[in-house]
Formats: sequence, structure tokens, C-alpha cells
Amino acid sequence: MSEQTKPLALVIGATGGLGGELADQLVAGGWRVRALHRDPERARAQTGRTGLEWVKGDASIKADVVRAAEGATVLVHGANTPGYRNWGTLHMPMLENSIAAARASGARILFPGAVYNFGPDAFPSLREDQPQKPVTRKGAIRVKLEQALRDAADTGVRSLVVRAGDFISKRPGTSWLAQGMVKSGRPVSALVYPGPLEIAHGWAYLPDLAETFVRLLEAPERLADFEVFHMRGYAVTGHEFVAALQTVAGRKIAVQRLPWFAVAAVSPFNETFRETLELRYLWDRPVLMDNAKLVAHLGAEPQTPLTEALRTALAGMGSLPTERAIAA
Repeated sequence: MSEQTKPLALVIGATGGLGGELADQLVAGGWRVRALHRDPERARAQTGRTGLEWVKGDASIKADVVRAAEGATVLVHGANTPGYRNWGTLHMPMLENSIAAARASGARILFPGAVYNFGPDAFPSLREDQPQKPVTRKGAIRVKLEQALRDAADTGVRSLVVRAGDFISKRPGTSWLAQGMVKSGRPVSALVYPGPLEIAHGWAYLPDLAETFVRLLEAPERLADFEVFHMRGYAVTGHEFVAALQTVAGRKIAVQRLPWFAVAAVSPFNETFRETLELRYLWDRPVLMDNAKLVAHLGAEPQTPLTEALRTALAGMGSLPTERAIAA
């Protein structure tokens, strides 16, 4: 297949965790991938990622997104704001731009779903068809984003949403693991855990999540115009998570509970802390994804062993002893 006959995907957020993984896996799967960025040369140098067509543009400017999506059959909407900042003002306009671009090009939008669309009434096992009754501001925004995609399907804009738990990524970025549970840049010796250790919590390794998206795209005729799947990932207690982390680190790790009272004290003066505080309810009880629909569709959910996922993530954070980082 020549380069010009390969299917084209536009990735918004290729420098991020999931956007980067999807870009890599689409390229490996024979796609031509175009990546939108405000500074393409800096993005190319920052990621070191080859095989992408970097184009200049801003996800918040409709004309830029529409132009970048010309000829695309898939549009990855991985746009995000660092540290949960400006959620209320940025996310819906950026998604509306992606919807407009998908309408013009005929592309299907790939959209990563979030757990906090749901309130405690839906716990502990979340299904795709459960009512979404968010109890946080971010959750309410997320519900509106998915509703916008659902409404767009009525006018011919197709989308695919895959929802998963908290991320484990081989690239440093915004995740519980990298942004507070483990210190980056030094061998891991301690873990700050946000919830009770005996409660099960859902995690997703980003390469597995990206593979799930790509495998679902392999049979587009089986997908509805607006389609949602839940990915189970790792459903493990805090004790099991700590045990896996200790196996990877090769040492006993001191475990501390996240001092939520300190987060609450600082939150009036810090937007990231304020937005993080909203999510405490997701750690106080089991929150797991029901993946029966996904398994029925694919046969099995992609899943890397938890220790391998953590080893790769910690190596990327510079949080493994040198000899173990080399082995990873």
C-alpha cells in the first residue's frame, strides 16, 4: 500500500499520553497520521516520534481543525488542559471544533471517556447504559461533551467513546501515578495512596487503551454512529497495587495515605488542587468498569500484565533503580 492510499487519521493531542499512544499504534497499523500542534517543530523534537505528519494549528480554532482533518477518516480528540485548568471554558469549544471538522471530512471521532460522568448511585460496577448523574463540576462537563457527540450522531457525525479507569502511562504526564503517588526522577521508595488500601480501584494502561480503540476500528461496520465501550483494565485493591509496585521496584515501599485535609486547605488558592479534591469520592468505594460489551465485541480485552505496565511507567518517570530501568 502506497503512502497516499493509506487511511488518514488526524490526532489532536499527539504529545499527550493517549494521543501519543494512539498515534504510534495507528502508524504501526498502517495508517497515515497527521498531528495538529501549535508549534510542530517543537512537538517533533519533544516527542522524537517519527512517521507523523506534523501540521501547525490550534485545537481551539475551528478553521485550523477543519483544515487539518481534510481527507481523514478518523479524528482522535485527545485535547486536554494541564492540571485540570480552564475546564469550563475550553473543553466544549474544542470538541465542537472537532465535531465540525468530522462533519466536513466524514471522519469518526475517537474520544476517551471518563469515570466521573457517574455518581455514587452507579457504583461499584459501571455499565455503558447506566444513567450518568455526576456529582462534580468536571463530571457535569464530561456528560455534556458526550451528549454533544450523541447529538452529532443524529446529523451524521460518528464517534467512538472508550471509558477506562485511572491511567498508567509509559510517558510522564497527568495521572495519579505520576502527579503525586510516586516521585519522578528518583528510585521509588514510597507511595502516597489516595484511598483505603482494601478497596478495589480501576486502572488502565494507556497502550492497552489505545490498542482497544484501534481494534474496534478494524470492523467499523459493527459500530453504531455513537458507540460507547467500557474497558475493565486492572481492578485491584490498594494492597494488590502496592504488591505489584514492590515487585517492580525490587524493594519494600513505604505507603502513606494522601492527606486530603491538606489538599482541601490549599484548594481555595490552587486550581489543580481544587479540581483534584472533587475526585476524592472515586477513591472511597470500589469503582470498576463492566467490560462485558467490549469482550463480546472483541473476544477479549487487551491487557498487559500489571507489573509490566508499572515497570514501563516507572522507567519512563525515572523512578526505577538503574539496573531495573535498563532491564525494562
